[in-house]
Amino acid sequence: MLEKQKIVVFTGPSLSHREARTILEHATYMPPIKRGDATKAFESGAKIIGVIDGVFFQDVAVSPRELLNLLDRGAIIVGGGSIGALRAAELDEFGMIGVGEIYRMYKRGEVLSDDEVALIFDPYTFEPLSEPLINIRYNVRKLANEGVIDHMMAEKLIQIAKNLHYSQRSYEKVLAEALKQGFLSPAERDHLLRLIIERRVDLKKLDAIEVLRKIAELAHVYVKISSSYTALQQR
Repeated sequence: MLEKQKIVVFTGPSLSHREARTILEHATYMPPIKRGDATKAFESGAKIIGVIDGVFFQDVAVSPRELLNLLDRGAIIVGGGSIGALRAAELDEFGMIGVGEIYRMYKRGEVLSDDEVALIFDPYTFEPLSEPLINIRYNVRKLANEGVIDHMMAEKLIQIAKNLHYSQRSYEKVLAEALKQGFLSPAERDHLLRLIIERRVDLKKLDAIEVLRKIAELAHVYVKISSSYTALQQR
């Protein structure tokens, strides 16, 4: 079993440090990663580095080159959930381990931009203050697959979300814009909003948990996945 200090995970808005510790206690949790942080962690003794959340626009993002250099030096790096998924899709052929649906969506080319996982968050608590496009995309298509809305409407809602700046994205604003553009009636908007609130899945959080699960497997340490998370994964 690795010492706790040798497992470092960068997370924040996708999965809070408090929640992460209830799942995988045997790790050191750090704020969203920026350029240079992974190198500092490795040179301080980390053997396994989990990359979930990172900065995109608030600071300089962690680069593929930095992570590639650490892989060459023997680091084990697991990515998923947010920028970790994006970097894993870029570097998995060089040894970075990608997990989760968002990583697979990037890998398949279904999504391409870092804008898909971008959001704004409270710099002190890391609480998300906007909804990432990848979550909106997932939940709207889920409603279409369930027959609640047609697929054409789903794509219109996704396009509206794409046209909003990442800091402005929320289900309320997307549906309000659809109403303004005449795609929905007020009754349809209210109905859809209720359904989304009841059924929405936080894909980024689920994938962040997958990162912890994979790290626990690699480090041979105990991981506790609650039944509520398991139920969400089965939706």
